[in-house]
Amino acid sequence: MPTDRLAALSAVLDGLMSRYRAQVPDVQEIVREMVREGIIPAEEALENDHIAFRTLGVPNLGIASLERVFLHYGYQRRDRYHFAEKKLDAHWYAPPAERFPRIFISQLRVGELSPEAQRIVHSYTDLVREDPVGRLDLDDAPAVVAFLHAPLWRTPTWADYVRLRDESEYAAWVIYNRYYLNHFTIAVHNLPGAYGSLEEFNRFLELHGFTLNDSGGKVKTSPDGKLLQSSTVAAMVDAEFDDGRGGVERKRIAGSYVEFAERRVLDEFTHLPPHEVRREHRREGFESGNADRIFESTYTAQTGKRDGA
Repeated sequence: MPTDRLAALSAVLDGLMSRYRAQVPDVQEIVREMVREGIIPAEEALENDHIAFRTLGVPNLGIASLERVFLHYGYQRRDRYHFAEKKLDAHWYAPPAERFPRIFISQLRVGELSPEAQRIVHSYTDLVREDPVGRLDLDDAPAVVAFLHAPLWRTPTWADYVRLRDESEYAAWVIYNRYYLNHFTIAVHNLPGAYGSLEEFNRFLELHGFTLNDSGGKVKTSPDGKLLQSSTVAAMVDAEFDDGRGGVERKRIAGSYVEFAERRVLDEFTHLPPHEVRREHRREGFESGNADRIFESTYTAQTGKRDGA
């Protein structure tokens, strides 16, 4: 992979994280408590395990469009996941170098929604008549960052948002947020001492007042016991909707959240001393059962548990 393309990828990821950090207060609050506790010296010591995006499976958008950005930078598509109840599909993408996070992109199978919900979604997304990534210079990092934060369709009305939320909270989140970064993930297994255990790190988070997603338990564990995940509950944020009369209607809705992952050492490498354990020695990929519950970090049943929600 050309070094200039990797430099562009670094700039894109920095741009994504900069805006995400500014919009998700939990990020800086968690980092501040970790530094205060002496777990890390500074945020730069954290490993970003993966970042995630949500999309809509409609013409010119969805996974097929968004993945083009990251395939350009050398990411490689890996496993496909299917979420029957939530009507979602997803892929994860392996980075071109270990210093970059994995990427997880999901999309809603819009054609499985009710006719009314499909009509609402298409009333917005049908305005996108060609794949917008095709117009991007993917080597222009600032342009890519701007695109990933740009509105791809008009601002939704509160009535449309609520109707979608009643049927698919995922659909409602995307119709408002578009490609906005859904979450980033702290690699807990690289933290020192007992904090390298997700259960212990969860206790630290709750001790400092962070609300965790408890759908399926606060720790979501893969069947092989090697991938453990948890997440904060998304904070409610101020959002502006089209009031249908040329004005703005302000409401509080779920924003983004922070995830935590512990990737345990594979059985064939458990003989290695800790200082020799590298990324390839740990459990790779994702687990559909874990992800299914993590999605709910923005759902009403979870956000209602946060103070001030």
